[in-house]
Amino acid sequence: MEGQDASPILYVNGKRHVMPEGKAEQTLLAYLRGLGLSGTKLGCGEGGCGACTVMVSNYDRAKGEVQHRAVNACLTPLYACEGTHVITVEGLGTKRGGLHPVQTALAHAHGSQCGFCTPGFVMSMYALLRSKKTKPTELEIEEALGGNLCRCTGYRPILEGFRTFARNAPDSAYSGETINGSDSTPICPSTGQPCTNGCGDTPAAKALGAAEDDPVTAVREPIFPPELKRRVPTPLALPGAIATWHRPTTLAGLLALKKAHPDARLVCGNTEVGVEVKFKNMKYPVIVAPTHVPELTEVTIAEDSLVLGASVTLTTLLNTCETLTLTLGPVRTSGLVAIKEQLRWFAGPQVRNVSSVGGNVCTASPISDLNPLWIACGATFEIESLDRGARRVAARDFFKGYRSTDLKPDEVLTAVALPLTEKGEYVREFKQSHRREDDIAIVTAGMRAKFDVVDNVPTVAEIAFGFGGMSFKTVSCPKTSAALAGKPWTDETLKLALATLPKDLPMSPDVPGGMCEFRRSLANSFMFKFYVDCCRRLEADGLVTDAVYSAAGLDEADLSAADRFHRPFPRGAQYTQVRDGSTVGQPTMHQSAEVQVTGEAEYADDIAKPAGMLHAALVLSTVPHGKILDIDPAAALATPGVHGFFSAKDVPNNVIGPAVLDEEVFASEYVTCVGHPVGIVVADTQDIALEASRLVRVKYEELPAILNIDEAIAADSYHTWPGFTDHGIEDGDVDAAMAECEAAGRVVEGDARCGGQEHFYLEPMVSLVWCGDNDDLITISSTQAPQKHQKLISSALKIPCNRVVCKTKRLGGGFGGKETRAAFLNVCAAIPAFHMRKPISLVLDRHVDMAITGQRHAFLGKYKVGYSPEGKILALDMMLYNNAGNSLDLSAAIMDRAIFHSDGAYKIPNVRVHGRCCKTNLPSNTAFRGFGGPQGVIFAEMWMDRVARKLGQPAEKIRHVNLYEEGETCHFGQVMESSQLRACWDEAVAKADVDSRRAAADAFNAANKHRKRGIAATPVKFGISFTALFMNQAGALVHCYLDGTVLVTHGGVEMGQGLHTKVAQICAAELGIETDSVYIAETSTDKVPNASPTAASASSDLYGAAVTDACRQLNERLAPVKAQLGPEKSKDFKEVCTAAYFARIDLSAHGWYTTPDLVWQWDGTKGRPFNYFCFGAAVSEVEIDTLSGDVNLLRTDIVMDCGDSINPALDVGQVEGGFVQGMGWVALEELKYGDPDHKWIRPGTLFTAGPGTYKIPTANDIPLEFNVTLLHNAPNPRAVASSKAVGEPPFLLANSVFFAIKDAVCAARAGNGLDTDITMDSPATPERVRMACGGPISDVFYDSTNAPVYRAKLTC
Repeated sequence: MEGQDASPILYVNGKRHVMPEGKAEQTLLAYLRGLGLSGTKLGCGEGGCGACTVMVSNYDRAKGEVQHRAVNACLTPLYACEGTHVITVEGLGTKRGGLHPVQTALAHAHGSQCGFCTPGFVMSMYALLRSKKTKPTELEIEEALGGNLCRCTGYRPILEGFRTFARNAPDSAYSGETINGSDSTPICPSTGQPCTNGCGDTPAAKALGAAEDDPVTAVREPIFPPELKRRVPTPLALPGAIATWHRPTTLAGLLALKKAHPDARLVCGNTEVGVEVKFKNMKYPVIVAPTHVPELTEVTIAEDSLVLGASVTLTTLLNTCETLTLTLGPVRTSGLVAIKEQLRWFAGPQVRNVSSVGGNVCTASPISDLNPLWIACGATFEIESLDRGARRVAARDFFKGYRSTDLKPDEVLTAVALPLTEKGEYVREFKQSHRREDDIAIVTAGMRAKFDVVDNVPTVAEIAFGFGGMSFKTVSCPKTSAALAGKPWTDETLKLALATLPKDLPMSPDVPGGMCEFRRSLANSFMFKFYVDCCRRLEADGLVTDAVYSAAGLDEADLSAADRFHRPFPRGAQYTQVRDGSTVGQPTMHQSAEVQVTGEAEYADDIAKPAGMLHAALVLSTVPHGKILDIDPAAALATPGVHGFFSAKDVPNNVIGPAVLDEEVFASEYVTCVGHPVGIVVADTQDIALEASRLVRVKYEELPAILNIDEAIAADSYHTWPGFTDHGIEDGDVDAAMAECEAAGRVVEGDARCGGQEHFYLEPMVSLVWCGDNDDLITISSTQAPQKHQKLISSALKIPCNRVVCKTKRLGGGFGGKETRAAFLNVCAAIPAFHMRKPISLVLDRHVDMAITGQRHAFLGKYKVGYSPEGKILALDMMLYNNAGNSLDLSAAIMDRAIFHSDGAYKIPNVRVHGRCCKTNLPSNTAFRGFGGPQGVIFAEMWMDRVARKLGQPAEKIRHVNLYEEGETCHFGQVMESSQLRACWDEAVAKADVDSRRAAADAFNAANKHRKRGIAATPVKFGISFTALFMNQAGALVHCYLDGTVLVTHGGVEMGQGLHTKVAQICAAELGIETDSVYIAETSTDKVPNASPTAASASSDLYGAAVTDACRQLNERLAPVKAQLGPEKSKDFKEVCTAAYFARIDLSAHGWYTTPDLVWQWDGTKGRPFNYFCFGAAVSEVEIDTLSGDVNLLRTDIVMDCGDSINPALDVGQVEGGFVQGMGWVALEELKYGDPDHKWIRPGTLFTAGPGTYKIPTANDIPLEFNVTLLHNAPNPRAVASSKAVGEPPFLLANSVFFAIKDAVCAARAGNGLDTDITMDSPATPERVRMACGGPISDVFYDSTNAPVYRAKLTC
């Protein structure tokens, strides 16, 4: 446009920026963080977690309106934002200047714990509100958050906070005006003047408005800059050293570019290319963005087809399908409904908002969600080149091989033409994935059938199939289509289809992706669902009088097989007890909540970097076991911008270890796992360092590797360290009791397995280290254990501990994963920092973090249990094995806790439990919430469930019979004191109304063949203390200032659990002041030395008691001052402190606490390893789809013993978050390494390294009804403020979900005439659920009638 500035520009939070040159490869996230906008976080780098969510606004000239959309900044190319307005969380509000209503809602609902994910949630919600012309529905709110992950909260408070913006919420949930005062004219951020172009007058903008609680600092709604409305998009050609970015604005220009650059990659959303560049190291020197070609963004109806331009986004496609479904009616839009339903579960909104129809097609993924539907619907693809013009290709002929298509190098897909359906023509979509929402498919399918109906008999006139996940490409099923054509829609035709489909879809047992039997079963299950669906629709459309006719072979109980999944908005209640008259016991908001919702909270990678900082990247082993023959860094060192390479020879003391010295900083002679650090590269930027790290050449002599527990047992490969390993406990006479039970035939025996679990803290590992002028080191890192970092850095560099200061302000989640495995990374970074005297930053990418830092231990338990006729457990004999990995780390202590908790919550008079730590060639596994307790307890529940089924009794009855009573003694000698176990159990069972709901579930199961419900109640008994007794100590410093404020420093780390908030409440209560007067400083080894890790759920107990001790000292010193001042003046703590100062009284105190009465030795004697027990109980009900393995969690009722809660809001958050994290472990999350059971993965390599392949729960997975009660009137005499720990125990409540699933599976098995005394390994993934149900469809691929229950392969 004439007179228009030709420079490529974008606006960020109202400020105009000219884009930098030569940055075609740069992401929006990198650019924003380079501007200092650190509220936008790097969580995964692949668009899978939502931590980087921002809102991008652009002016649609055709529609004459501003469009707003949430996007993942980590994938969005910077140049793709030319001409747009980017809003980050900093653009909404600040703590000092006033919070935006969205930020306020989340903070006040206690929806932010660690806070790392919080800005992403805020921006997703904000973008939804800006994009809607009316208030959103609750369902729209939940769907808008589908691309955002949270590992802390359990999602309920986030949904509840944002629910205030829903249509059925009162108007007061919105603030009133757009700016402060009575003037309703919005301020344009681009001019600073009142807006006159109407861009702030939309209903959404008016609804959002300003913060009414502070009219002086009310939030101004970001307004779309007028310049961008006037700006006409022009072609771009932005060259760079790595890549050149082209943006044509005409179809001719696009085709000319493709002719000139046939290898150019076309990019709309960058959701595929961005991942390839980052994780597969692909190079694309020419990138073309077809987003501004008008012909490619059109949506039209032509010749009974919907024609979609190739650049149409998937969100636009979804909205189009919804609109046309209403306007055209159901007859014409069966295919559109199928596409709409499939898109509901396709990625997250941030991906759908930028991904294009054409990009999705041309990616040619073999597990595509939409390509099977294009094939089934008979879609055609319109293709064009500059020289040869246009042509059409049928979708079924387009996909030629693995990620290859019929496109010629100079051709471009311009449009997709989708035929509309006719009467008697039905399309149906199917998809099964590990997680329902935002997950890639295991198997996906599209099916279409067109019927002729004569004399009430429907005959197949035409039928088509498309399948993903069944081959190396999307496939049709020509044999099945031909076999069914002309056949009546009867039971015989169904049998023919089920017999023919496997011929169209052959699959070898070692197929990439595994799960051969499950995938083939899914294909046939989908066929059955389609058969039922067509029967129902034929009847509903009046084409037949009775679809459930005898020839179809169906009855009423079959019909629910065809139901689509629809989920209402979750509901729940929280029942707590608030104390009167004290800061302790109040539901105080997390002290950092407001800076977390505004993005102002600083994490390790957010702090202002020291001058001259360099970036580091690790050089990692690529083999699981090998001898190092040569390390050649020459190519890396020759790379411009690289400053050095450091390896074992550069480490003064290369031997380290958190428990025993069995690790090296860098491998010197042997590597013992994939991901073993061999060296570290230092460079000017992280990108250069990463690129150079890949250029270091390491030659190995590969050695035999042990990759799972079974191989370790066979090879007698164990970690053996006298005093640390090979522990066991024996109590009573196991042999005699077991012999008596065996004689009576009352014994269950078997083995059980539970897989590992990735911590998936949203903040990846970060270390920042710099060297002072006297060989002193300062480090800021994301760790739960600063003292361990200090100790290991001191040891490795051979410098005294007093020269090393380790600091941590807050963590973006930890869960045990940042206790010991963060330490070796900090040591790696310290080596170049020390030698070069330069600040060094080491930030792990998500996939590297997951691959090298270890996870929760997989366990194998071999057990034998004897029981009485009434179901009382009389004897337990168990051998436990964990997969420790290549070093001991904390595996021995984790095994110890598993042994302690192998009784579950049950009194067993005769017990023998031993454990061994298997030495394997996987990265060392480590601490994770529960620390071995969950593995020990789930095994106890497994054999308890089997006993109940042997006796034909409800499992909750047998569990109740065996619960510990007050005064009974555990197998390790500790007496049950002040036990609230039965109180929790009785209240949970009563609140859940278990008996009537079990009867209702039985009735539901009788009425439905292919959907089954199950219900289970499970108890929790969890010991609180470090089992290494010396670690049960804590220190704190309390400083009182003359203005009456207090500064506290203690050894605990804030990682979202609210430790600092609780400590502030305790301090305030002890000193008689308000909580707001107490500030908790960062954790630092130069303030409180020798602090134990923030772990074992004991930190509130330890540091709360240490602060109480310090306050006691201060109160003793201040007592004479208060007496002199008198009662009234003593109420003013400022006056008290001032008077004490002038009286020369010390206003600083060091508090100290050690947990009393702990006695334990692994010498065969009994003792008291725990300070006390936490108790709880949960009841969960699920519904499963027996044909697909899909699980829907209907309701969970929890009663948790938190003593007298210090902060009920924080404790409820811990209960809910722990439960949902535990639910992920038992029902969803599965680690897959290359091992003998997963030969399609490279040996020793973690396949599930990132959110694309490893799935934690989303908001869509939490219970539909989620009720939490903190047990009332249950003070704990053995902890500060009569409270109890709450971090780890709630994790075990999720066992109720696992056994509810098993209960439903057993109902399905009973319906199929199969044995219900089965072993089901954890996690209960869709594969395990579906295959355990058995039945005639899956029996074609695994005969459950003549074999034990199907046990899916498990990395263990």
